[in-house]
Amino acid sequence: MGEESIDSGAMLQGQAEIWQYMFNFADSMALKAAVELRIADIIHSHGSPITLSKIASGIASSSPDTTCLARIMRLLVRKKIFTANSQSNGGEPLYGLTPSSKWLLHDTDLSLAPMLLIENHPWAVAPWHCLSSCVKEGGIAFKKANGHEVWEFAALNPEFNQMFNEGMACTSKIALRAIISGYEDGFGCVKSVVDVGGGTGAAMAEIVKAYPHIKGINFDLPHVVKTAPEYHGISHVGGDMFEVIPKADAVFMKVRFESNNPRPPTTRKHATPSTSASFSCVWWEVPSHTYSSGTPPTDFVCPIINDN
Repeated sequence: MGEESIDSGAMLQGQAEIWQYMFNFADSMALKAAVELRIADIIHSHGSPITLSKIASGIASSSPDTTCLARIMRLLVRKKIFTANSQSNGGEPLYGLTPSSKWLLHDTDLSLAPMLLIENHPWAVAPWHCLSSCVKEGGIAFKKANGHEVWEFAALNPEFNQMFNEGMACTSKIALRAIISGYEDGFGCVKSVVDVGGGTGAAMAEIVKAYPHIKGINFDLPHVVKTAPEYHGISHVGGDMFEVIPKADAVFMKVRFESNNPRPPTTRKHATPSTSASFSCVWWEVPSHTYSSGTPPTDFVCPIINDN
């Protein structure tokens, strides 16, 4: 009887966990809605917690559904993205920001809003629905879902290209601030650095800002650098890292692929630049479903100097 009771309790707990996993996507969708509605920005613009009606009045809509908004806020308060406190006069609850929701602000120097939008866009979510198909048939999840591999898709789709680049740029800026602050004088010994796969140049911009003597080269695919903004001390170069890499004193890479497990979208080999030293930063930045195959790089930040 006791054993049956334990089994019954364990099965009930197991059922509860499956229900939780089943609806975990709702958290991401609520966060996405908050970013699209600029809820954190609306609260931030008032300088202090505000009521639901004030949040609604700041949304770009002539007739926002406050009932739907209240449900979204209730979920995000429970997840500690926002705070909600009752007023002593019995008025509407006041919603405020937390350290988490401050990362959802749009017009700030450091923000995860662009990354959250691209990661929860149907183009990025659709490949996850192809996991079982990849097991059965092999292939690339992103291509199965969207008709092209991620890099080709970005070249053909300006909207996706912009969203993807903005997402990469915001994470690059955050990571590089941490690297530069902890990696004291790490780039002081070189006069030029090329960022291979540098996107629109956000990472290189942080390096050059901290080390103005450096001549920065931001290197990525032509359709990527075509949309890159101008930065002082940085030149944008379009090309293919599997063919040739621009010359510089040091090479900087946010994702390092081991020689025995390269990213294999084609049969081309890695190009070898002429450098006196190589800076590598092992940093898992791009979601694994965007790669063709192979094991994702190690998930940590670790600047390395290879003298060769």
